[in-house]
Amino acid sequence: MYEKQDESVVGLIEEFLTARATRKPSPHTLAAYRRDLLAVAHLAAEGATPPLPLDDLTITALSPRTMRAAFARFAAPRAAASVHRAWSTWNSFFTFLVAEGVVPGNPMPAVGRPRAPLPHPKPLRGDDTPEELLAAVARGDGRQRDPWPERDLAVLALALCAGLRLSELLALRVASLAGRPGERRVDVAGKGGRPRVVPIEADLDRLLADYLDSRARRFGARSVRPDSPLLVDRRGEPLRRGGLQYLVESCYRRAGIGDRVPRGARLHALRHTFATRLAEDGASAAEIMRLLGHASLASSQTYIEVTAGQQRAAVASNRTNRALAGLGGGGRVG
Repeated sequence: MYEKQDESVVGLIEEFLTARATRKPSPHTLAAYRRDLLAVAHLAAEGATPPLPLDDLTITALSPRTMRAAFARFAAPRAAASVHRAWSTWNSFFTFLVAEGVVPGNPMPAVGRPRAPLPHPKPLRGDDTPEELLAAVARGDGRQRDPWPERDLAVLALALCAGLRLSELLALRVASLAGRPGERRVDVAGKGGRPRVVPIEADLDRLLADYLDSRARRFGARSVRPDSPLLVDRRGEPLRRGGLQYLVESCYRRAGIGDRVPRGARLHALRHTFATRLAEDGASAAEIMRLLGHASLASSQTYIEVTAGQQRAAVASNRTNRALAGLGGGGRVG
């Protein structure tokens, strides 16, 4: 028991990342895990007495006191959300080491962490912006070298009408579209390995069928086998993260709505638009939670709260309210 206690922290980090890879996280997520683990480990090595090279840092050196000091230095220049994410990664790392019999306990409960701020929704600005975007992309663009409006429209419609994340879009297969007519759905491999089902309406189903038909004409019927990736590039290869981001950015440019996309949201603005419109049309936080695949109800509640704020602002803008300012009070009979 605990025979690996003198092993390098760097080596154990790689073992942990290998184990996590079986859960099929995105390369972006794995890179974030590695970055957070190595950054704090480096600070722990620097804070040792005497300071150590990172490769010489052993797991026995990571006491609660050492971890508190390392996290204090890590937190100083960073936002609370980044510190919270790193804390969660280290907590998972030590939980893995305990399960593997490498260490007897997890020191992370003794390390303070900031409360993770709930992200503020960032939908597309403008009441008709989603409709303008879809209409512009459906028309195509003669300036494109190889226009494929059916594919571009399918991507935007899945994000706007099913609320899928970037990683979820990339993970879709042709067989992810399932169900009988009138009961169509998309089976989603959600964040953290949580599967969910999102109903799709007839118009979205038709757009997706048009896209698959156009793909079969381009690359042949074998390109749309059930196990094939649902979204592909113009060469028929699986669409990747950078390609999907570029595709959405180019759609914004073609529609002329770049100034209505919140900074830092880009593709995620489409998912936020889906959720915000659900809230505006009366969906409950529980319904939004199920459709978006949130892990907690609090994340979904933010869309309800934002919508309530917008409703209050709309009422406050009614100029009749200003006419009430001088009324009442003085003329009231006691």
